Amino acid sequence: MVKQDPEDIERLFAAARASRARAYAPYSGFPVGAAVLTENGQIHAGTNVENAAYPAGLCAEAGAIGAMVAAGETRIAAVMVVGGGHELVTPCGVCRQRIREFATPDTMVHVGDDAGVRRSFTFAELLPFAFGPANLGLSGDHHDE
Repeated sequence: MVKQDPEDIERLFAAARASRARAYAPYSGFPVGAAVLTENGQIHAGTNVENAAYPAGLCAEAGAIGAMVAAGETRIAAVMVVGGGHELVTPCGVCRQRIREFATPDTMVHVGDDAGVRRSFTFAELLPFAFGPANLGLSGDHHDE
């Protein structure tokens, strides 16, 4: 497991928690916030945005990744997801694939609730044998070419 700077974890947590407070979740009542830390030390946050026409909503992780890409970044160093309830709120399957596009197997994914981080995983633990650019015959990370 890659050692994560405690200050980076706290910054990620604060951003994800603040983003969760702005979620638009009138249908599920389940707000989620996410934040990604780039290799350049920048943090980009996102929140879930629901829509009456299910499944047209947007996951918090997708919003954070979109903000990262819009800012010109393409490398995720760490992810934080903050949700509620008794169970861990880990990225959904689609978001795991989204994260894969910009992360490495060693990228840390932290999950928590409003009280703090509950558990940390490497990305490979959440999505072993992930489908990525190499499966399409592309070597390395094609998004930097």
